[in-house]
Amino acid sequence: MKIIGITGGVGAGKSTVLDHLEKQYNACVLQADKIGHLVMEPGGICYGQVIALFGKQIIKNDKTIDRKMVSDVVFAHEEMRQKLNDIIHPAVKSYILDKIEEQKKAGCTLMIVEAALLLEDHYDAFCDKVWYIHTDQEIRIERLMSSRGYTREKAENIIARQATEGFFREHADYIIQNNGDLDETWRQIEEGIRAL
Repeated sequence: MKIIGITGGVGAGKSTVLDHLEKQYNACVLQADKIGHLVMEPGGICYGQVIALFGKQIIKNDKTIDRKMVSDVVFAHEEMRQKLNDIIHPAVKSYILDKIEEQKKAGCTLMIVEAALLLEDHYDAFCDKVWYIHTDQEIRIERLMSSRGYTREKAENIIARQATEGFFREHADYIIQNNGDLDETWRQIEEGIRAL
């Protein structure tokens, strides 16, 4: 099994790349963000800890955690964001490592692990290659405004909190430019897969 770690800033179009890898190359895909939601579901490993951190007011009528409420709090309070990360990130990493073993036994030959903090959380230690999906900042801001309904200010603030382009470039084995020309993106993916 080959493992590719995929990272890049918010709005870079990582989901588009993941969908293509899944469809065209039969890749098994794990997304840290989705797993982060999973571990916060009722019965999930982090459910109780997150409620203990934020209080019972974040529990919705259906017993799920109000992620928007949590997001609003962590967006305004750096200390709370850090405390949440300290709960969620180790659980997500553990889940991913278990899934990799499971998929290896099931015969998966290409595993894709996508995480915004792939490098910061040292996922690169178990990846054969790290791909950085690069998109010009203005395009990222426009994507976030149209797809997620963010204001320009919120999009810029989130981007400003993430690792710099220099950091990603320095730590990546391969860079894919994803500014909107999908044929060009697919060509770069094919090249990266061939090199692997």
